Amino acid sequence: MQKVVIIGAGTGGTAIFKLLKEATMLQVEAMVDKYEQAPGLALAKKEGIRTGSDWRLFLTEEIDIIIEVTGDESVCKEIRAVLNDRVIFIPGSVAYLMAKLLEQKEDLIAKLRNQTYKFDLIFNSTDDGMIVINQDEDIILFNRSAESMTGVSKKAALGNRVGDVITGSLLPRVLETKRIEINQEFVLNSGIKIITTRIPVIGDNQQIIGAVSIFKDITEVVNLAEELTDLKEIKTMLQAIIHSSDEAISVVDEHGRGLLINPAYSRITGLSEGEVIGMPATADISEGESVHMKVLNTRRAVRGVPMRVGPKKKEVIVNVAPVIVDGKLKGSVGVLHDVTDLQNVSRELNRARQIIRNLEAKYTFQDIIGQTEEMTIPIEQAKLGAKTPATVLLRGESGTGKELFAHAIHNASDRKYNKFIRVNCAALAESLLESELFGYEEGAFSGAKRGGKRGLFEEANKGSIFLDEIGELTANTQAKLLRVLQEGEITRVGGTKPLQISVRVIAATNVNLEKAIANGTFREDLYYRLNRMPIHIPPLRRRKEDIPMLSERLIEKINQEYGRNVEGITEEAMEALMAYDWPGNVRELDNIIGRAMIFMGYQTKIDKEHIPGLINQETTSKHQDRFYIESESEQPLNHQLEEFEKTVIIQTLKKMNGNKTTTAKQLGLSVRNLYYKLEKYKIANDSMQ
Repeated sequence: MQKVVIIGAGTGGTAIFKLLKEATMLQVEAMVDKYEQAPGLALAKKEGIRTGSDWRLFLTEEIDIIIEVTGDESVCKEIRAVLNDRVIFIPGSVAYLMAKLLEQKEDLIAKLRNQTYKFDLIFNSTDDGMIVINQDEDIILFNRSAESMTGVSKKAALGNRVGDVITGSLLPRVLETKRIEINQEFVLNSGIKIITTRIPVIGDNQQIIGAVSIFKDITEVVNLAEELTDLKEIKTMLQAIIHSSDEAISVVDEHGRGLLINPAYSRITGLSEGEVIGMPATADISEGESVHMKVLNTRRAVRGVPMRVGPKKKEVIVNVAPVIVDGKLKGSVGVLHDVTDLQNVSRELNRARQIIRNLEAKYTFQDIIGQTEEMTIPIEQAKLGAKTPATVLLRGESGTGKELFAHAIHNASDRKYNKFIRVNCAALAESLLESELFGYEEGAFSGAKRGGKRGLFEEANKGSIFLDEIGELTANTQAKLLRVLQEGEITRVGGTKPLQISVRVIAATNVNLEKAIANGTFREDLYYRLNRMPIHIPPLRRRKEDIPMLSERLIEKINQEYGRNVEGITEEAMEALMAYDWPGNVRELDNIIGRAMIFMGYQTKIDKEHIPGLINQETTSKHQDRFYIESESEQPLNHQLEEFEKTVIIQTLKKMNGNKTTTAKQLGLSVRNLYYKLEKYKIANDSMQ
């Protein structure tokens, strides 16, 4: 057993110690930290491990491994200088990475066990017998119904060749032909007659990797059928079976026109036979795409597709399989499961979750997609910032995902179990902004609630508050926010007593705060408080390599929302997406893909024809209302820029007939900022005539 010394008893060292404590091949001999109050020292003493403040005292001949977790490069260099080649030295970053990888491994194992348990539960709960073999004809899955029908135990079947377990089994034939064999009669060793479907299992490389047999006990049905010689009676019985089923069944021909429906189908959809029989397969659909048509096009079964059917837009889950006779496609059969009640319960649950999500962050760093260097840098910065209580300033264009970063920072911090409050500073009226943020006392103003009201900062106490569009705060609110950041206290509107709070502030803006400071609309001292840890989130045009991954995630999300079955994007369409500059960033990409998925037909992939109009907007003289100044003025540059800005505002006001709201929108300013500039440049209404 190798002996280990851990140098550094902080958070990282403690985590390494806990990990090594469970190892059987390693023994922690000592734990060292210059700070006596380090948490790892107390834990080591409790476990009977030697501790100390000077690592040199523990470098004996018995030590095999030294793990340095202080984060101090000078300590790392000193240790390296005195070690001999026999001792293994592991920097803390490597040890921490190993710990995280082992933790992830344990999580994956736990998830795999859970999935395996669910699979076994489903596999063994069906009344159908199921047998799966590998490419060597060995049985690898054998459910309880198969045990019951064959009279062979699972233990005796697994690992043995299927021909040895079930005499005359034709499942190996599927490995050779790679063809599906549907509804084949077979007699088991036990004498039970079954109807079986044999399906080849094809891998990603189109190689056969096994086969599965799904079968039912039809002994009584076959015995009865043998007694019935009248074809009409057989047909009547089959129709009776279909019509007595509580599951809605619809059958279409090879052209997608209705052949047969049962009463359960009419009951669920609200459509009569006359409205379905002979009509296209799309006749019953209110929302979604025809699964019948997709099956007829692909000759492959499709299961678990959500959609709405009939005039009442009933929510159903649809399973459809092709009908193939002698290798020819004859139509398809669909089974509809009414999930309206289940969906109502699900919606109520989602509504409850939404209420909870108003007080918590929804996303983590795993939800942020980006592998380019431009994106990994801000992600790593955000992860680093999450581990500190420092104020974070998220900067980037609209639609780049600033709120996503705010959620992830909160969820990665030690405040993640407390509230996460989101505030859009631009969405609140100036008259309400201060009272909403800091609350108010009873009688503070007309209409104030009895007993006063807690502000959003108080609601976020011990948690995090996300201030989006921070550049839109008024001067008075900026002063109060500065006090929160400096002193950790607030004062309600109409109140005199300050309240102590502990809130992590995450701010975001898409405006140039430095320019706002120069214009006098943003406090410089507040800027320095907020800008302690700035994180710049790049626009999509600077990380186009992430577009394929983003598109895949968006398609998956929109498939669930719209009940579609889109599988991806063609190379031509992806080239068009990569060539576009995306002024609206990820939000615009979401819009484009969602619109394409709505209007594309039964295609399985988004093609270039589904995303027309992706033309980069020129920012040159193509637009008529542009300003060109050829100046020979000897005035300073700042003065010339102000004169130019004044000219732009006056001309835009004239164009908008003096409407300040539309003028602000045209110039990309807030109305508040426009009024400030009108006052600054002394632009009166008469100057617009």
